[in-house]
Amino acid sequence: MAAFPSSRYFIILFLLTLSFESLLADTNSSFSFKNFGWNSSFESVLALYGDAKAVNDGSSLQLTAPSVSSAGRVIYKNPIKFYGGIPEKLVSLSTYFSFSISPDSKNGDGLAFVVFSDGYPVDLFDDNGSFGLPNGDNFKFLSVEFDTSMDDKYGDMNENHIGIDLSSFVSLKAMNLSSVNLGLKSGNRLQVWIDYQSSSRRLEVRLNRYGETRPVDPLLFHRIDLAKIWPGNEGFFVGLTSSNGNSSQLCNLYSWSFKTRQSPDWMHSEPLDPMVFKEREENEIKIHKKSDCVMRILSALILGIGLGALGSFIEAIVDISHSLIQNKRDEDGWVDSWRDLCTWFSPLSWGQCHLTCSKTMTRDALKNRSRVIVLTLVLKPNGIVSFFFLSLTN
Repeated sequence: MAAFPSSRYFIILFLLTLSFESLLADTNSSFSFKNFGWNSSFESVLALYGDAKAVNDGSSLQLTAPSVSSAGRVIYKNPIKFYGGIPEKLVSLSTYFSFSISPDSKNGDGLAFVVFSDGYPVDLFDDNGSFGLPNGDNFKFLSVEFDTSMDDKYGDMNENHIGIDLSSFVSLKAMNLSSVNLGLKSGNRLQVWIDYQSSSRRLEVRLNRYGETRPVDPLLFHRIDLAKIWPGNEGFFVGLTSSNGNSSQLCNLYSWSFKTRQSPDWMHSEPLDPMVFKEREENEIKIHKKSDCVMRILSALILGIGLGALGSFIEAIVDISHSLIQNKRDEDGWVDSWRDLCTWFSPLSWGQCHLTCSKTMTRDALKNRSRVIVLTLVLKPNGIVSFFFLSLTN
């Protein structure tokens, strides 16, 4: 990798990144368990209910037992609020987990990620209910179900689908996984990403085979304002729950991570897809607080300092990227230096970065000696967004 021309550019870059990350700092509710061995101390953070237990020296949590009418759940002990921080901002959340469901001649319910009010006693959950959850007017919940049974009374499409439920097991939106060649009860390990963006009020669900990359596009999404469901200081719990009904279906959880975060008012999280913008409701509800005025002034000052250094920063990156690019064009005329730049700008390795960019430069564009500045975002797994500019020159 080429040496960088001056240490002052690194200082400018560091200060600029620090300003962005400071604005994005939040009051975290987070945990991450790659397994559930006793040395991971997961029981200080997570509570097990019903038949849930750690098995195979903590390599997984077995949520259901190999017997009929078994149910179990794992719940994050700390209640969360959709308003948090100083000043209060809407909270977004993300979770990742990997699991497997064993095949069985009879179909169990499957697995569900659930968000429910903290005032509801977890030990009163109905083990005979769908996914081991209560189904009544007094139980307010949001769930993403990974359903392995077909129940006509809930309008299930088949025995292999995912759905988004709100205080009812009749899904607001569902998708047939057989259409994308994914099977929930194959016994194979699967991985899930669920993200809720408070600013866009958009819930996204991604699913893939274990070991494969996170899909760019969600399999399922739905616009929902969770701050209306859990308003003000009302808290909620998050968890994973499973039941097997009349089968002996096993559900195992291998890993689980969860994180909340806040986004500044000026940060837009809408996907850059014009079709998505058409889904906007005509009357969006905006939250105004007196303290926002102070924070906006502070944000403007910090952003102004960052933009003041941006001119020198862009000039530095233009020189750096130009020297890198001259020797790194691939056979299509595209520059293969994204990896080097990402590695330098982030303490994370390339494999840990998610790089959002568009491969729009072609050999013809480079032959025409065009000069383009590209703004690129690097979204780190901890939710922090970093920016850098890349100049493409011939």
